[in-house]
Amino acid sequence: MLHRWFLVIGSLLSLAVPLLVAMESCPATGMPGIPGIPGMPGRDGRDGEKGQKGEPGAERPTGLGPEKGEKGEPGLLGFPGKRGPSGEPGESGVPGFSGDPGEPGEGGLAGMQQIAAFSVARGTDQYPEKASTIRFTDVITNIEGDYSTETGRFRCRVPGTYYFAFHASLDDRLCVLLKLGETLLTSFCDHRRIRRQVTSGGLAVYLSRDQEVWLETKDYRGMRGRPAGYSIFSGFLLSAH
Repeated sequence: MLHRWFLVIGSLLSLAVPLLVAMESCPATGMPGIPGIPGMPGRDGRDGEKGQKGEPGAERPTGLGPEKGEKGEPGLLGFPGKRGPSGEPGESGVPGFSGDPGEPGEGGLAGMQQIAAFSVARGTDQYPEKASTIRFTDVITNIEGDYSTETGRFRCRVPGTYYFAFHASLDDRLCVLLKLGETLLTSFCDHRRIRRQVTSGGLAVYLSRDQEVWLETKDYRGMRGRPAGYSIFSGFLLSAH
């Protein structure tokens, strides 16, 4: 009896197993689901390795090698660079050729010494006018007429350093001014203390061409001009320039 039951159970199991296998292998027949949300973009991948050098271009038919491309446009001007260190001094160049001779100069007075001198005396016993040029009218020496007896002034003909001096006989007090143009160079004053008295003075000064020098009175003008006591004005060139 039991043996028959075991046979029945075995027959059922042999039928049930294929059925379960078939049910497991059959696709579902339900409705498709809603699509999912797109995912976030992925990050860029790493740079690839450097490729190998390409093959040379094809030879031109003329056999001159690969054809050269056209020249590109010039780039923008760059910023000026820093100043570099100074180089070492170069060697002296070869002397140049001598220049052509110059034209002859104008004829001069080479070897001739330029001189200027005068010495004049007062030809009157009258006192000179107050605050006026003292005129010396008797000429002793007057090279090239540089001293004018009309104006009482010496005019420079040869520029240079001159020495001027005067010698005066006094009857009364005297002040003498030595003037160069409108410039007062110096003054000499003396007061009579004895019956007969003399005074003198001198000065070296540089003169340019056509400048004038003269003696002039101030307040006191007691200068005599007679043979027994001449008053004399002199000047001469020390060095021409």
